Amino acid sequence: MNLISIPAFQDNYIWLLDDQQGHCVIVDPGEAPPVLDALQRLQLTPDAILLTHHHRDHVGGVAQIVAQYPALPVYGPQETADKGTTQVVKGGDSVDVGGRRYQVMAVPGHTLGHIAFYSAPYLFCGDTLFSAGCGRLFEGTAEQMYHSLQQFAQLPDNTLICCAHEYTLANLKFARAILPQDRQIETYQQQVEALRAKGQPSLPTTLQLERKINLFLRCHDTDLQKELGFNSPPNDLASAFSELRRRKDTF
Repeated sequence: MNLISIPAFQDNYIWLLDDQQGHCVIVDPGEAPPVLDALQRLQLTPDAILLTHHHRDHVGGVAQIVAQYPALPVYGPQETADKGTTQVVKGGDSVDVGGRRYQVMAVPGHTLGHIAFYSAPYLFCGDTLFSAGCGRLFEGTAEQMYHSLQQFAQLPDNTLICCAHEYTLANLKFARAILPQDRQIETYQQQVEALRAKGQPSLPTTLQLERKINLFLRCHDTDLQKELGFNSPPNDLASAFSELRRRKDTF
């Protein structure tokens, strides 16, 4: 398989998973032109579109792509039923497309109906988990988002986190502000700065790395808890997550 990130808008990524036999799957096409250009340039035929949630920067290109490929199935949660989805899926379902089986995970928080698609080692998580961060809580609660991230935390270390935005440097800046002495975060920030200076993406990232540098996956960390104002470990780690998310929102 060959994973391809297509830049869109200011900081979005649209993902193509190429089977290296002339076919691919498209994930969260917020706009059509860069996808159609890539399909033509790489001589790929799409087998399906996968949608994680209903926001326009993830679904805006569906109609134009389907117009070019009329029989193309579009899988997405109920909240995308009016965005071009032809087959509604929910957490616990599986999708067989392009010779791969994708496990559908319900991951509310950013939106109430947000889902992710997992086919080892690829995790297409939309706006739920970012490198060194997580999505804003537009519709769901902090508790929902915390439990959604805990689902991801159960996946293998080699999982490739294919999220939809290049927010890594901004997230690392926040992480450094919370834990300025954390050398792993400092080192990774330097690495990402070098990548971005060359115009290269910081994504995909790995779950193994995120466990180390993503504070939203480290709510069990007692040093982090103390920085967030918890003098003793909270009874519910979701409360630590909630405080961390609140601070990120106002950073």
